[in-house]
Amino acid sequence: MILKGFLALVALLTPVASWAAEPAKSPGFDGETITLGMISPLTGPVAVLGQPVTAGQQVWYQKVNANGGIAGKYKVELLTEDNANQEAQTIQQYNKLKNSVTAFTQVFGTHTTMAIRPQLQVDKIVVSPASFDSYWVHDANMLPVGSTYQVMAINAFSYWLDNEADTDPVACALVRDDPYGEAGMQGIEFVAKKRGIEIASEVTISQADQDFTGQIAQLKSAECEMVFVTTVPPQLARIVGNAARAGFTPRWIAQWPSWHEALLKSPVVDYIEKYVWLAGEGAEWGESDDAPGMNEIAGDIAQFKPDQAPNVWFITGYNQARAISAMLEKAVADGDLSREGIMKALATMPNVNFGGLTGNYNYGPIEKRNPPAESTVFAIDKTKPFGLKALKTSFAAPETADFKY
Repeated sequence: MILKGFLALVALLTPVASWAAEPAKSPGFDGETITLGMISPLTGPVAVLGQPVTAGQQVWYQKVNANGGIAGKYKVELLTEDNANQEAQTIQQYNKLKNSVTAFTQVFGTHTTMAIRPQLQVDKIVVSPASFDSYWVHDANMLPVGSTYQVMAINAFSYWLDNEADTDPVACALVRDDPYGEAGMQGIEFVAKKRGIEIASEVTISQADQDFTGQIAQLKSAECEMVFVTTVPPQLARIVGNAARAGFTPRWIAQWPSWHEALLKSPVVDYIEKYVWLAGEGAEWGESDDAPGMNEIAGDIAQFKPDQAPNVWFITGYNQARAISAMLEKAVADGDLSREGIMKALATMPNVNFGGLTGNYNYGPIEKRNPPAESTVFAIDKTKPFGLKALKTSFAAPETADFKY
């Protein structure tokens, strides 16, 4: 009886996780190493975003491995493939990796992630999308991080209306004809409806467009005072170049993936600094007062990738890897790194403290997940790291309270 009572006391005092069985071998887990997949645009026009996102992932997992691995005992191996931001290549690379990985710590792009979504459901694989679409909020196969494109657009548009616009503003849009463009447009239209504003002109562009003379002429003819634009850096360079040559000077509000520091070398950089804002998230690079996590990321870069230049997309990858690691820690605590076990861990994982590098997501049950309502409005400033100066950080416009995911 004494021995039985002692064992009962030990059971009460011992953390539940320590009693969990060691996870059995499963796809992507050989009993010692957890293998994760990454599908990124490492070539092509969007490689300027894909490469630093991938680097952020690599640095995070180098730190994890240096500290013993997931749960202090399972090292992480990364398998990385290039999708050039194309749907067909994403499907091909996914099929190449899916039987060898536990989960995908990154798939880059909205349209590309959507292309493999039906397969994810069948294969029961979890992905962290390098995409900020609200489409992922309640998706049982997705582990998103950060604010959404819709909320970034809502906050930036609302900020412009309250701080710079006239009493009768002429708001317009130049958006991609794809899910990425649609996401930002949803935010703009939501604010416009709430405030009783008509979008004076909505012009679409394709991923392949290189010349924007006609679109700029159309927007100029509409006398737009603000143009919300969803694009990528190479296209933004041409768009603002066309606008500068045409003498068209609205307030440009560009969606988060539209910017790269390389645009500071544009011959129209003065125009860019004066007229372009960015609907983004997080803090200025290095501003640890707003984001204590900047100190952590600086230390990791110094240790594992000292040649890394300031780049907000590096932070995106770093944040994704932190979230995936938290999910894997939960799966290990549950004693189950199988596909089913990881999906269960995703739905029961705790919230993650990102240290201000991105807004904190409310995780837990998929149907109750809630992304950050806060985002950041940036101006372009060539004296700042990555060319971004925060006009308003951790800003949630009144309209975000009514936006439904």
